Amino acid sequence: MPDGILGNPGNLVEPDQVHKACYTDDDIFEQELDKIFHKSWIYIGHETQVPKVGDYWTTWVGRERMILCRGEDGVHVLYNRCPHRGAMLCQGLNGNAGKTFRCPYHAWTYNLDGSLFRIPVEEGYDGTAFDAKDPRFSMKPAEQMGIYRGFVFAKLSEGGPDLDTWLGRGARAAFDDICNRSPEGEVEIVQNCFRMTQHSNWKIFLENQLDALHPSITHHSTGEAAAEMQKVYKQRTGEDPPIGYQFLADFTLPYEKWDSLSTYGHPYGHTVLGGYMGLRPRDPITVSHEEALTKAYGAERMDEILSTNVHHVLVYPCLSVQPPLQQLRAVRPLAADKTLTEIWHFRLKGAPEGIYERSLAYYYHVNSPSTMVNADDLQNFNACHEGLRLGGGGDWVSFHRNAGQDPVENGVTTSVTGMSEQPMRNMFAAWKEYMSAGS
Repeated sequence: MPDGILGNPGNLVEPDQVHKACYTDDDIFEQELDKIFHKSWIYIGHETQVPKVGDYWTTWVGRERMILCRGEDGVHVLYNRCPHRGAMLCQGLNGNAGKTFRCPYHAWTYNLDGSLFRIPVEEGYDGTAFDAKDPRFSMKPAEQMGIYRGFVFAKLSEGGPDLDTWLGRGARAAFDDICNRSPEGEVEIVQNCFRMTQHSNWKIFLENQLDALHPSITHHSTGEAAAEMQKVYKQRTGEDPPIGYQFLADFTLPYEKWDSLSTYGHPYGHTVLGGYMGLRPRDPITVSHEEALTKAYGAERMDEILSTNVHHVLVYPCLSVQPPLQQLRAVRPLAADKTLTEIWHFRLKGAPEGIYERSLAYYYHVNSPSTMVNADDLQNFNACHEGLRLGGGGDWVSFHRNAGQDPVENGVTTSVTGMSEQPMRNMFAAWKEYMSAGS
């Protein structure tokens, strides 16, 4: 391990390569939680996860357990900790607390905004320094909370850019594109989600999402099987096969197709992959969707919305979003070698039911834990982490493909080819900035 790694982890990142300790070192991981996950905006959930007063979901931000809940006055993000003796107030994944949160240990009770409501045997505190109006004795809210088009984020530190600034044009594209596809301009979450624990570093997962070289290699067998089944289905039924087969068959696309795409690196590590999938076939479902959008926004705006050149957006460091397919994967790092991902999908309000069914097909065929696509990826993630964890074989990870060739304009880097490792370099540039702060 090089000298100075713990003093300034930024020394581990070079323009075209990074040291393997970035992925495997436990001390580096702890610094990531403090310097990245506690100091940037992290996705908590969607407003429609908590539609009724008293509804709550629990989640993680770094090491902290947090609560997303709805009170009479709107949505709140609170630390999942009773200020009395420290017990977690909500010990399940989700539920409805009624009108108050009640600690199961000593029955301290809190309003849904976290303020102290009542404690048992109040006279026991007479003559002490306890003051029910002191914020120390209320549930602590997240230091900062923000909502963009229904998507809730929180930040566990003061200062820094506000949510809108931090998202910028790159990350906002994820939520604008998904919401604009709704004739009502809004989406609602479909509960519940898939959850997967990956025995690999969280960055390996994010890097894979916009890696345009691997699909036709890693997933080629899956794509071939799906393409063959398309033919069988057509022969047996005389009808076009369901679109889910095509989602998988796309993994047989030649390298040239993937290389024709572009990725766009934005500030704070956010990165966008341009569109490649034909999601406007001339079928009745698509036509009815176009009609609904035209009625809501006019023909010109409808065409602009459905022609948006976005397929996949990484909202660094916490999200992988596929707006045209209404999919979102939240990244929850648990250890240097352990990552939880939550896979959610959404319904476009006011859109034809077939559009939702198309999203559901992708959710099940490509993104669910049971697919061959995920099995292929998980095997690669684990193989990468194990290879990096071992002592020999070299210390550096290469990001040399097209290094120094991607043009930069107004702070946005555009890849010269779809297979450029620009997304990885962009994310690690942000990683280096976060991790070097204060060094």
